[in-house]
Amino acid sequence: MTFLMTPERGRFITFEGGEGVGKSTQLARLAEHLRECGLEVVTTREPGGTPKAEKLRDFLLAGRAAPLGPLAEAALFSAARADHVATLIAPALKRGAWVLCDRFADSTSAYQGARGGVDARTLALLERAAVSETRPDLTIVLDLPAREGLARAAERRDGREEVDRFESEDPSFHEELRQAFLDIAENEPERCCVIDAARSVNDVASAVRAVVHDRFLAHAAQAAQ
Repeated sequence: MTFLMTPERGRFITFEGGEGVGKSTQLARLAEHLRECGLEVVTTREPGGTPKAEKLRDFLLAGRAAPLGPLAEAALFSAARADHVATLIAPALKRGAWVLCDRFADSTSAYQGARGGVDARTLALLERAAVSETRPDLTIVLDLPAREGLARAAERRDGREEVDRFESEDPSFHEELRQAFLDIAENEPERCCVIDAARSVNDVASAVRAVVHDRFLAHAAQAAQ
């Protein structure tokens, strides 16, 4: 299936959505597909992705920043993001790699903004400082009713991991998050694509591949023929 030349600049694709929607699974499936197409693919996650950002991830998901309030959490997420972008994401894109990231700035907008009450102007300033021009070319929003997503997350955890700071919130929190992600997608349709995550893993993976193919790969495939 190898048919693509590496572009001068890679593509940056992010996966967003609530708990248990399958972001990690679908990111891995897309990465495998793109590598079969002959592309260099870098997979990463937020918070985290670099040694410094992973330390902040542990601090944030353990709930140790929660007493400081949503604004402090947003600032810490942005600090982790700044290191992630400068150390990993931007250099990979510059050399022509495709970067697939499990969560990015939209998660801060949803969790600390729409649900936490941090105003949009403050979040925009934090995002600008953290990412500069390194913004996603495509954001795939995996959508699933909150209760179903939480049930999936619990099944996946199977008692082997502690519930993190956000997953432990009440169901109304997660329903509001779901709506926040849908609102982001509605406001930025050129960047975002909503995919129904209630379908089978294979069906969702096919839908993700179709979106990526239509956005980025169709022309290159035709040119290679």
